[in-house]
Amino acid sequence: QVQLVESGGGLAQAGGSLRLSCAASRNIFAINTMGWYRQAPGKQRDLVAGITSSGRTNYADSVKGRFTISRDNAKNTVYLQMNSLKVEDTGVYYCNADVWTTPAKLSNYWGQGTQVTVSS
Repeated sequence: QVQLVESGGGLAQAGGSLRLSCAASRNIFAINTMGWYRQAPGKQRDLVAGITSSGRTNYADSVKGRFTISRDNAKNTVYLQMNSLKVEDTGVYYCNADVWTTPAKLSNYWGQGTQVTVSS
């Protein structure tokens, strides 16, 4: 089974920065779309940023101009650079990816989640 392993979460002050990483832990054929989702207590899990295989990106309105998503296809890894952090960015961040496990099969996977806490 393919696993997505996240790292880089933690505690930051408002106005500070964090960089999240998510890497596929097993050998795969390729990764299509990748994205980062955020969930706060009592709220639904919403898309923060996404990136396609060709490098096209999209962002939630709340993070535009502050967060940057990128990918390294050779490492099967997606990154989320978070700058100018706000208290409302606090939550559990989940990596998601559509993965080509074979050249003919595309499957969706979720990471375990990593906590990001921003203090005022």
